[in-house]
Amino acid sequence: MPNVAALTIFPVKSLRGRGTASADVEAWGLAGDRRFLIVDATGRFLTQRELPAMATIEAWFDGAGLMITHPDGATLAVDRPGDEAESLIVTVWRDRVEARAVSQTADDWLRAALGRECRLVFMADPAAARPVDPRFGTAEDRVSFADGFPLLLTSTASLADLNGRLAEPVPMDRFRPNIVVDGALPWAEDGWKRLRVGAVTFDVVKPCARCIVTTTDQITGARHPGAEPIRTLQRFRRDAAGQVLFGQNIIPRTQGRIAEGDPIEILA
Repeated sequence: MPNVAALTIFPVKSLRGRGTASADVEAWGLAGDRRFLIVDATGRFLTQRELPAMATIEAWFDGAGLMITHPDGATLAVDRPGDEAESLIVTVWRDRVEARAVSQTADDWLRAALGRECRLVFMADPAAARPVDPRFGTAEDRVSFADGFPLLLTSTASLADLNGRLAEPVPMDRFRPNIVVDGALPWAEDGWKRLRVGAVTFDVVKPCARCIVTTTDQITGARHPGAEPIRTLQRFRRDAAGQVLFGQNIIPRTQGRIAEGDPIEILA
């Protein structure tokens, strides 16, 4: 039986020493996961796809807010905004979502770090936020500021298989998972439909299509000159639409607490 090798609540730098030993699972993902977002001056979300330098900003969630650091040594503590904070509408892909502005101080700090106009916002009520793709979930399923689904699961064995094909191995943080599975066969997760982690059950709804972020060093922000690992994944991990796949998107069907070391039972 596989078990949980690691948990990550974003915006923690995945598997870089600030992971969490346990986390509460809510309907829209791990508690606190991807509730903060950087947006541009128009309210559109910003990611490493267009700003790889975002990888150099390290942030971690302490249960109440964020601590953000920059390679130049600058550090900022950020609290969750209260009910009195400015409300605004932000755009994530095609979704328009209500959010709260965090602070002018946070905006100024990020503007200096990234060299462009931006704001930091917070999703106060994910229960009323973005629906998941209806082809893969129910009408009630919701997601926070994550790309499309509440959680992402990957496997150490699948990463090891990929790294065996690469000239230079890549760490798991290139794939930014919430749950990392240990003890399964490589790519076994492709066949999972439903699983239990500890006492919490999840539907495995869709393989995760990967993008240029996987080619970005999460410490330096540099892109791999040979577009790895995407180039190698393209040779053996493409679906019928040509998308490159690594990991599985999952949706909670019950709630509770999960922890590193929890057994994972494959239900279907």
